Amino acid sequence: MAAPSTDEAILGAVAEGADEMEALLGDLVRAPTVFGEEAAGQAVMRRAFAALGLEPVDVPLDPEALRASPAASPFSWDVAGKSSVIARVPPAGTGGHSLILNGHVDVVSAAPESLWTVEPWQPGRDGEWLSGRGAGDMKAGLAAIVGAIAGLRRLGLAPCAPVELQSVVEEECTGNGAAACVIAGSRADAAILTEPTALQIWNAQVGVLWFSVRVAGRPAHAAYATTGDNAIEATYPIVQALRALEAELNASPPPPFDAVEHPINLNVGTIRGGDWPSTVAGECVTECRLALYPGERVETLRRRVEETVAAAARDGAFGVEVGYDGFACEGYEVPGGPLIDRLGDAATRVTGARPRLEASTATTDARTFALHGDTPAVCFGPRAESIHSMDERVHLPSMVQTAQALALFVRDWCGLSDARG
Repeated sequence: MAAPSTDEAILGAVAEGADEMEALLGDLVRAPTVFGEEAAGQAVMRRAFAALGLEPVDVPLDPEALRASPAASPFSWDVAGKSSVIARVPPAGTGGHSLILNGHVDVVSAAPESLWTVEPWQPGRDGEWLSGRGAGDMKAGLAAIVGAIAGLRRLGLAPCAPVELQSVVEEECTGNGAAACVIAGSRADAAILTEPTALQIWNAQVGVLWFSVRVAGRPAHAAYATTGDNAIEATYPIVQALRALEAELNASPPPPFDAVEHPINLNVGTIRGGDWPSTVAGECVTECRLALYPGERVETLRRRVEETVAAAARDGAFGVEVGYDGFACEGYEVPGGPLIDRLGDAATRVTGARPRLEASTATTDARTFALHGDTPAVCFGPRAESIHSMDERVHLPSMVQTAQALALFVRDWCGLSDARG
């Protein structure tokens, strides 16, 4: 007897695994996968992929290969021991289109933890919501990927075309975990990244540039402060000038970002200056993030940043230097096509409402596949709140709905075959 592959059968089979998805999400939240500590979360994902009957494979971050690839961002740190983890679902038939399902295991810091009202590294259940750092961005998306394939396996079904599951690192700082997969040969007819999109489809996103501004001053005893030059105070007009550049970049957004309020955001993320309360600060380093529209070049934005900083710096007294480490990536757009149509159809059959197409003011690893992997890519995932903030949480029913929509999409995109032969 052929395995059932109706909407009702697939939706029910995926829903049966809701508790398993929540348990996997809980295990991932308990793994504090901040920068440099991603290994514990990848161990969880290896076990999850193996429990599907698949063979997880590590894709190490090779520093030489990354620095030679246009898909990668610059980095100054040691990546030894860092790996993305993939698992390939072998095709059980012929025909259909290949697919990549991708999520990232790394998360941002929970600092300052004193602002949280719940424990950031323990899953906390409150009705339909589960809290914890990374619960929304984007460990629930990883759980949904596993839940979708598990639901199909529960019915004895397997895709006819190749499907590759990916758990990558460094999405929050470079995208080099996904770049390592592309360098290693990951390609497909489509990719879906289960970022927290509230069950909408992100089909466009900005590019992102990280940069630092180092201001060198002249230290002096505070009793004779007028004989010194304060590097912290000299940073103020530079930040103000960068804000003016931000306003200029937001003046005439191109489509589809003309429908988005304030699409280009400058973030002054860190500042380190001075070394003693009674010493005029001799150095100040400020690290920033700034976005760019699809079709624009990172090199152009770098030049504008450098010109802006140079014009705002005080003459003579200070040395000012702009540096780059981390994100240096361009934006992209998938304006339409079979991927969006079929994913929209699948999501509609789950939620009863057709998902909107949205342009994201953040960057995701989708750009890596779209720009460098010859793979159309979009984001589609659960509903989350307070990502990168305190008391981050994810709506558990939307995680299950994400998994259901993915399972239906796998059927419609890849085709399904009876895995039992």
